[in-house]
Amino acid sequence: MNLEQARFNMIEQQIRPWDVLDAGVLDLLKAVRREQFVPAASKALAFVDTEIPLGYGVTMWQPKVEARALQSLSLKAGDVVLEVGTGSGFMTALLARMARQVTSVEIVPELNAMAARNLAAQHIDNVTLQVGDASQQWGEAEYDAIMLTGSVPLLPEAYKNQLKVGGRLFAVVGDAPAMKAQLITRVEADRFESSTLFETVVAPLKNARQPQRFVF
Repeated sequence: MNLEQARFNMIEQQIRPWDVLDAGVLDLLKAVRREQFVPAASKALAFVDTEIPLGYGVTMWQPKVEARALQSLSLKAGDVVLEVGTGSGFMTALLARMARQVTSVEIVPELNAMAARNLAAQHIDNVTLQVGDASQQWGEAEYDAIMLTGSVPLLPEAYKNQLKVGGRLFAVVGDAPAMKAQLITRVEADRFESSTLFETVVAPLKNARQPQRFVF
């Protein structure tokens, strides 16, 4: 398998056609070795337009979804970022390369350990990995950007309130098969703007709050 040709094809055939045109994001996808964050049994799928199981009910997103999500946050070099759901650490690595500091929280200790190994192998050291349930909130700090890597039926208000003014939150909201990727921006202390970026279906965030559902 020619890894560089496969990486090139992934970017040109999957990611660019999905309106990912930010040169910084595209360069980063060439530089960060996605294949190093994929479980050994799935190496052949590293550049394929599909989700990759990580175990524990968690998957890596399709490359085009990762890229659109990353692009939407418009990260700057001084940004402080919160990621909810570390997984294998690939998105964590992308965030860390674009921002000043990343805190990433994973509920599954085994995945936290996997991500720690993967990030260390790539010499990425501006990430704080933590284990815990961040389905509703994580601490009291404010962030320039927040990314939820699992879908939520309802977006936790606490995360909107942890954005600095000007901060951006990416989340996939809703129930299958009608989930929407949303970008929420805190434009003023008491005002938020929301836009829908695309429709998708991704695995839910563990312990995400569920809406009341009618039972007949």
